[in-house]
Amino acid sequence: MKQSKLFYKTLKENPKDEEAKNARLLIRAGFVDKVMAGVYNYLPLGFRVLKKIENIIREEMNAIGGQEILMPVLHPAENWKKTGRWKSFEQLFKLKGAGNKDLALGPTHEEIVTPLAQKVVFSYKDLPIAVYQIQTKFRNEPRSKSGLLRAREFIMKDLYSFHASEENLEKYYMQVEKAYEKIWQRLGIGKITLKTYASGGDFSKYSHEYQTLCQTGEDEIYVCSKCKVAVNKELINEQSECPECGNKKLEKQNAIEVGNIFKLKTKFSNAFNFKYVDKHGHEKPVVMGCYGIGPSRIMGTLAEIFNDDKGLVWPDNLAPFDIHLINLNKNTNKSEKLYEKLINQGLDVLYDDRLGVSAGEKLAEADLLGIPHRLVVSEKTGEKVEYKKRSEKEVKMLSEDEIIKMLRNKT
Repeated sequence: MKQSKLFYKTLKENPKDEEAKNARLLIRAGFVDKVMAGVYNYLPLGFRVLKKIENIIREEMNAIGGQEILMPVLHPAENWKKTGRWKSFEQLFKLKGAGNKDLALGPTHEEIVTPLAQKVVFSYKDLPIAVYQIQTKFRNEPRSKSGLLRAREFIMKDLYSFHASEENLEKYYMQVEKAYEKIWQRLGIGKITLKTYASGGDFSKYSHEYQTLCQTGEDEIYVCSKCKVAVNKELINEQSECPECGNKKLEKQNAIEVGNIFKLKTKFSNAFNFKYVDKHGHEKPVVMGCYGIGPSRIMGTLAEIFNDDKGLVWPDNLAPFDIHLINLNKNTNKSEKLYEKLINQGLDVLYDDRLGVSAGEKLAEADLLGIPHRLVVSEKTGEKVEYKKRSEKEVKMLSEDEIIKMLRNKT
């Protein structure tokens, strides 16, 4: 991609109407654009990062038998009234449709997926089954001042599983736990993302959140130093020791919630009278689980964590491009040839071919964008090319062949 054609605009100063670091960095670097509080446009740079996050999640959901579907954003009020959440879900966006019909914008999809599965599942032979989507959600957040971390319109992966028994649900729940651990590792946050015990409400003793440790995080969790799990703030008064090892010394830390898993059991199947026939011919309610991850929230979390005083510092597998090639020569022939050579090697390159932009501006903007590998072609580099990894200070002078060999191994 030639930077002169890229649809983006960087800012020299932080946007005045944003408090959160993730929003300030992503807006300044031209990854997102604010429409209003809690609502953002994703520009090409940001969209590329978002899709990479989504694809990691998608691959791991497919690996545990999840089948991808897409459900509507617009929900009939009747479904929400059946579950009692038309009145109890405080963040529900409500609107009127044609004929004065009550409608809602989906903040979650139990009210849609349950009657959908009811049209497919009749017998124990149809179970277990799991479906998921990656889709836009809406919540009428009273306070949207955390950028992508607490938006009113956001992207969510929601997986729903259907089972013949609680025992079978438990087995699948553990599969999802393992899949989530793989996702955090692939996103580069595995070491700082902790399974966090939360209240299970009416359904079970616990549900689980996944909280990524971050000094600027708005959640408080209490971390066990022995087994690296945590308890959330709302549970700490009744659960003052580690639920897994009994350790009474739990350390308070700030974190960002990036996912959750929950045993719904029969709450929603009972609301819709969703039953299956077992092998003895008896009707029984279907047992359910739900499992969420927020790709857009993860993007905000990564921006909060992977940055320095110059801008963003993306991990290799999540950056919008593998390489940022910067031409500082008046003659662009060498840069153009290197650009083509890199592309032909299967590398994804953002090529700063802009004329009339100073070297200082180009280099400062490269730091702001945070692409992992920077190549500079200038009169000073001669036959070689300057290479610098965004996360390091060292600059190397390498031949084109050395660069291609190195980058093919790293990206």
